[in-house]
Amino acid sequence: MTSHLYAISVDAEAPLRLARFWAGLLGREVVDDPHEGVALRPDDVGLRIRFLPTGTPKAGQNRIHLDLTSASPEAQRETVARAIELGGQHVDIGQGAEEDHVVLADREGNEFCVIEAGNSFLAGCGSVGAVNCDGTQAVGYFWSAALGWPLVWDQDQETAIQSPRGGPKVTWSGPPLMPRHGRDRVHLDLAPPADGDREAEIDQLLSLGATRVGRGRHTADDVVLADPDGNEFCLLTPR
Repeated sequence: MTSHLYAISVDAEAPLRLARFWAGLLGREVVDDPHEGVALRPDDVGLRIRFLPTGTPKAGQNRIHLDLTSASPEAQRETVARAIELGGQHVDIGQGAEEDHVVLADREGNEFCVIEAGNSFLAGCGSVGAVNCDGTQAVGYFWSAALGWPLVWDQDQETAIQSPRGGPKVTWSGPPLMPRHGRDRVHLDLAPPADGDREAEIDQLLSLGATRVGRGRHTADDVVLADPDGNEFCLLTPR
């Protein structure tokens, strides 16, 4: 495969306002996405988070969320306080009182976690330690093959992959799977390189177990596919 993970994309009713929340939380700059929407300037390993317009309000818990890391207990408290100051809020998704991580939601209700200091699994992954996904072991294998990223965890039906360049892990928590509430609000976007062959990439993804959904999730050029668990993702034009 030659396609790369272009972005973690978030459907937003107010993309610029939501981008400013995350920019303030992560200490990144808001930039125009070169193709559509607004984005945060990619970090050192190229992780792009972008915000795309939608008129559909959020319904139910997202199946993908971000895990933010903490260098110390004080840093964890500071991140939580900054999120609240920017318009976030505490949310209860069933976590126990004994949990060391803090569950919050951004200004449009998208859940994220602020992980406790000393978490060895996310050590060295950066401020965004993981893209935490609901999914089966099979879908972890699919994404490992689709991106060419090695498995860094495969135990008890939980899987994780990470770019050879480092940066955030992408994790899948195994069954039971969460219920769906319409189209997933947070999704992965892939893109072939500028000189890539998108039709060949589509064929390869289908051979790995993806299914074709249609076109035009955000632009007429988007090819919408679904992974083996039925999670939609987009294969964008070469870039």
